[in-house]
Amino acid sequence: MPHLSAAFMLTHSPFRIYLVTVSSELVGGTTEKLCAQVHQATEPLSLKVSLELEGGSSTILLEEDVTQDFYRCISFQVPPVTADSVATVNVSIKGRKDEMSKMTKILIKPKRFLTIFQTDKPVYKPGQTVKFRIVSLDASFLSFNQMDPNSNRIAQWLNQSTVSGILDLSHPMSAEATQGSYIITAWNEKGEQSSQNFDVKEYVLPKYEVKVYLPQTITILDKRATLRVCGKYTYGKPVLGSVTAKVCRNVIQYRWLYESSNICELYLMKTDATGCATQMIDVTRFRLNESKFDDFEVETEMEEYGTGVILKGSGKASFTNVIITVRFEDVPQAYKPGIAYEGKIKVTGPDSTPVPNEPVYLFLQNGGQSENWTLTTDSKGIASFSLDTSLWTSDSVSLSARYQKVMEDYPYVQGVRRPEYSSDYQFTRKSYSKSKSFVKIMQGEGKFSCEKDGIVLAHYIIQGVELKKGQTTLDFFYLVSSLHAVEKLIIVNQGELTLSLQRMPELTPFAQVVVYTVLPDGEAVADSRDFPIQLCLKNKVSLKFSSLQELPGEKTSLSLQAHPGSLCSLRAIDQSVLLLQPEQELSLDSVFSQLPVQKLSGYSYRVEDFDPYPSPPVPDRKKRSFWFGPNNDKNDVYNIFKEVGIKILTNSDVKKPYNCIIPFSMEYDGMVEEETSAARASDGPKETVRTYFPETWIWDLVPVGHTGKVNVEKTVPDTITEWAAGAFCTSPVGFGLAPNTGLTAFQPFFVSLTLPYSVIRGEVFTLKATVFNYLSKCIMVKVTLAESNQFTARPCEGCQYSLCLCAEESRTFKWILTPTALGEVRVKVSAEALKTEELCGNEVATVPEKGRIDTVVQTLLVEGPVEKDISLKLPEVFVEGSAKASLSVLGDLMGRAMKNLDSLLQMPYGCGEQNMVLFAPNIYILNYLQSTRQLTMEIQTRATGFLDSGYQRELNYKHDDGSYSAFGKSDDSGNTWLTSFVMKSFGGAKPYIFVDPAHIAQAKAWLASHQQTDGCIASVGKLFHNGMKGGVGDEVSLTAYITAALLELDGNTSDPMVEKSLVCLKAAVSDQLDNTYTMALLSYTFTLAQNQDMRAKLITHLDKIAATSGGNRHWERAEASGSKTDSLEVEMTSYVLLALLSGPTMPGFGLDYSTGIVRWLAQQQNPYGGFASTQDTVVALQALAKYGAATFSPEGASTVSVSSAGGLKMEFTVNQNNRLLYQEKQLGEVPGDYNIKAQGKSCVFVQIAMHYNIPPPPDFSAFNISTQTLGKCNGTKKSLIVSVDVRYNGRREETNMVIINVKLLSGFVLDKSSLRPVITLCESITLNCNVNCIIPFFFQLKQKETKTYSLAIEEDVPVRNLKPAVVKVQQKCHLMHRKPCLLMKKLIPPTFTAFK
Repeated sequence: MPHLSAAFMLTHSPFRIYLVTVSSELVGGTTEKLCAQVHQATEPLSLKVSLELEGGSSTILLEEDVTQDFYRCISFQVPPVTADSVATVNVSIKGRKDEMSKMTKILIKPKRFLTIFQTDKPVYKPGQTVKFRIVSLDASFLSFNQMDPNSNRIAQWLNQSTVSGILDLSHPMSAEATQGSYIITAWNEKGEQSSQNFDVKEYVLPKYEVKVYLPQTITILDKRATLRVCGKYTYGKPVLGSVTAKVCRNVIQYRWLYESSNICELYLMKTDATGCATQMIDVTRFRLNESKFDDFEVETEMEEYGTGVILKGSGKASFTNVIITVRFEDVPQAYKPGIAYEGKIKVTGPDSTPVPNEPVYLFLQNGGQSENWTLTTDSKGIASFSLDTSLWTSDSVSLSARYQKVMEDYPYVQGVRRPEYSSDYQFTRKSYSKSKSFVKIMQGEGKFSCEKDGIVLAHYIIQGVELKKGQTTLDFFYLVSSLHAVEKLIIVNQGELTLSLQRMPELTPFAQVVVYTVLPDGEAVADSRDFPIQLCLKNKVSLKFSSLQELPGEKTSLSLQAHPGSLCSLRAIDQSVLLLQPEQELSLDSVFSQLPVQKLSGYSYRVEDFDPYPSPPVPDRKKRSFWFGPNNDKNDVYNIFKEVGIKILTNSDVKKPYNCIIPFSMEYDGMVEEETSAARASDGPKETVRTYFPETWIWDLVPVGHTGKVNVEKTVPDTITEWAAGAFCTSPVGFGLAPNTGLTAFQPFFVSLTLPYSVIRGEVFTLKATVFNYLSKCIMVKVTLAESNQFTARPCEGCQYSLCLCAEESRTFKWILTPTALGEVRVKVSAEALKTEELCGNEVATVPEKGRIDTVVQTLLVEGPVEKDISLKLPEVFVEGSAKASLSVLGDLMGRAMKNLDSLLQMPYGCGEQNMVLFAPNIYILNYLQSTRQLTMEIQTRATGFLDSGYQRELNYKHDDGSYSAFGKSDDSGNTWLTSFVMKSFGGAKPYIFVDPAHIAQAKAWLASHQQTDGCIASVGKLFHNGMKGGVGDEVSLTAYITAALLELDGNTSDPMVEKSLVCLKAAVSDQLDNTYTMALLSYTFTLAQNQDMRAKLITHLDKIAATSGGNRHWERAEASGSKTDSLEVEMTSYVLLALLSGPTMPGFGLDYSTGIVRWLAQQQNPYGGFASTQDTVVALQALAKYGAATFSPEGASTVSVSSAGGLKMEFTVNQNNRLLYQEKQLGEVPGDYNIKAQGKSCVFVQIAMHYNIPPPPDFSAFNISTQTLGKCNGTKKSLIVSVDVRYNGRREETNMVIINVKLLSGFVLDKSSLRPVITLCESITLNCNVNCIIPFFFQLKQKETKTYSLAIEEDVPVRNLKPAVVKVQQKCHLMHRKPCLLMKKLIPPTFTAFK
């Protein structure tokens, strides 16, 4: 196939050689280096280097007039970018007549930041405070001083400023916090995100750890393997106990291909004095040669003698049939003729351990010649070699390394493994140099130290014919990452360069070195190599305790050193916490692993060079040939620079010519790579009392000052354990990290308690106290449990509490405890070493020099059961026989409302007001069910059908201007409050049904048209149902309500209408401090507006005036009667709850605070899940749904027991399977006294509902009603005209909706035409009532006003002895109630006066 190529021919131009180097990948906003050189200029030249970004902006990096040999490296500022961007580096050089230019592409990346998290511990109990710190660093480990925002799942911090680059925050977890994994997420100002996990659970810290020791690898040739299971206390002493170990060899992953099951063996062992149990395992029982089985796994349980505490451990041993592995190390990809080809062969065993003093065979194929050598490994399993390359002529040389000189050949048997001894292969190409001049950087030994300069050696060969006559020196240049230097030396044909690498902390983790020179004829000679450097940071931090071991309660000090001016974060944590919940250690490895680039290698595909390679003349060939493009081996100067990610722009000879047509012969040289399957002493007090047992001992921010040194004095806690301490620091020179250090808190004689995490009051458990004697002699011990009024205790049967305890022994003492108090119960146990003349064995008992009495005081959490006595009493006057009571139990906060879905999720009906009051609760119930994943398809289908119906019906009450009112266009105008209620409800329904956005937008526009110049919104239109709007009765509360509605829609605080409304509300706050309702509503509005200052001011004020009793919290109004639930108190308490739950958690106002509010609200619910009125039900359900979603937990179970003085006993069980089940039973004793007791680990809601009738008061009625009838007897059918007079005598100025129900006389039907003058505007009546029809009228009445309504009825079927029919008037003041609040009845007499 034809192939085009281009070659650049050096000419006798006045600028013989130029060369420019720059990194192929830069970081925006940083300082980088660019180096340029010109050689052999014979006339003045102009050199210009520029950087051009995509889009056209260009920057001149270097502009110089050159008259002699020129070399310069300059620093330049990389343009900042927000995304990966390609830029072009242009080089041009001009003489008098000639000009040459060249360009290359480089990649500019946006500046990346490393985020380091640290929590004070990895696991927390419910109710504890999570403390954490965040540091943001750039790629040079310099701190970044602004975090915006930081947030997590249950709290949020906005615009937090750091102190010396460290952000120090905390968050108290609720005592009811859901157990599980939590995430802290942080964003910096560039929107880059990082996160940290922590767990919340109930736990008891382990006192010891279990470690399993197996050989790292078991081979096919092994017969036995040793299993050791060891237990060690956190203070380093051995555990005595029994061990059960299960060892299995498992079927490989694709087990369905096999019929076999895992092979397992069970072993029972006991620990010895070292705390270890040992078992020799016969591994031949595990069918080693069968390929269907995988590695060995061990699961163990260790039971501590005395306490019975069981902890688990696990281990694993890999299985292999590869006995020996041979690998090449540090071998070059290309050889350079005349320079020794050096490398290493590493021989390892099956567990990767070095195989020392063993022969290894090296084979070489050079064209048609073969050579081999026998090498011997050193103590590290390494065999080094150095091969003379002066006679190598082939373009490709093959090397192989073997452990066996002659390979064993096993016959293949399916499913059977055989021992293998692996080999390794290396193919190396010949480096290109036109003059056969080379330089080679030699491999270093191990990693360079970060504390001193690194020394790099390079060998070179320069052919003398390439130098000018009389030339004795030649400049060598070397680049070290972004640093540069020049080395000038006396030239002989070959020699050695010594290069010094400085500023090592800036280079870590790798120093990328390029050495090169340019020969007089324009040829470039180069080599590159990566040198690993021990990880280090510029800020050197060290941390050390004054001693490795201290007594509990003693003083100790921490010596902290860092760069002067550093601020350091110190943490010391109980090792037991890390045993319970291991965490990723903050180490140099974890810090450097976050670097976006640790070293460069090659070019990004976006900036790859596609310049053609030079091609020599191609002779005619008649044989079949194949074309191969240039490879990426380091066999020419271009690829040497590319290997370390450096772009080179030059007219020098840097690329190896490649034939476009290369003959390919199918010659076999026997070197085929084969596949392998390897792959302090002073007198002290006699008694020590230990009461301080923290899990995190130290969590401090410590400045080291201008000296860079500080001693931190601390008191050692009372826990017998090892404390793991660490520190990180920030300073102007960068981030620093101290290696972890430890302090063991220990005393040779002490007592340790074994307590459960919690118990329930009345439960019985065994308290275990274990006494340890690590003295060198025996002691006589007496153990005492202190008496307490918080529990009862008795000794266990046959137990002794005084006995001998010899060296390295422990003994456990037991008592039977029954807690009688709730909360934290203190348990105090003392162990005393007695002075006695009695012998302990053959020894006289001794006493410790210090701490003869060790006393431990620990707390035990005692929970419930929650218990309450309830007395059901009847009033003095009630209707005999009407009293009845029932008790219901539910496991979900919203369960009662969901139980009455027929009422809450009911078909909306009535006028525009009624319709919306019944529309909104559907949304909150659906939101709750969906967020807690309890929404079933049946409920969703039903509820969305109701929403659809309500949505369509509400549009009937819409005005052309986008507003809404009770009777729609029949009203003079829309109503402000109702329009905002419709707007926010339609927005809330959008996730479930189709809602035309135009309706919402039009409603908003209409509301905006009534916004006044001060930002407040005027009240417009009539609200037919006054109770609907709750406490919204003035301009400020109306504006607050509408603003909250707007923010519930989209949360857009920059909306002009919202901004103007907030101006109105801010100005009104100081005048509203005495109005509790308005304050509560404003607190919710400002929460949605994200105004944290105003929110905090309002909530703090509300907290001061809250009514609290028995763990409940609510807000009262002076006008409330106090005898029954006040709807406004429910509503404003709900607004406070919404304010607390709709924004970031305020200190002191977490879920614990909210729980007290929810307790009060739950006690105000009626038996149907509603509250006292309409709007309070809407707001309360919204708030309860939000709380329920925030605290929902799919775990736990509880039991509710009910008993009465009359002998009634019943029990209810609530678990995750029946939490939504409404469990109800009738109570037969009314009046009566009942006891309700709940115990377990879940929320349970219990309600007793008592119903009875009372006779109406004789002295007052809100309504007067009278009827008159006129008869018409001259027709074929008798007919009547019924007139109904209604008068309102109540206390309010105007009623809500009044309904008159007229029941027809038996045998009479309605004359429908008579209703036309008085037909309701609110609801069209379906008049198909031919039998037993009830005809409703809807209207309003003012105080002392009388209205008359008439209708005509006619006899359809004659009925004798007619009975009166009922006319009833009622006011529908509480639409969520099942009954009217005001009711009056009147009878239609069955006789009438005839008229004509």
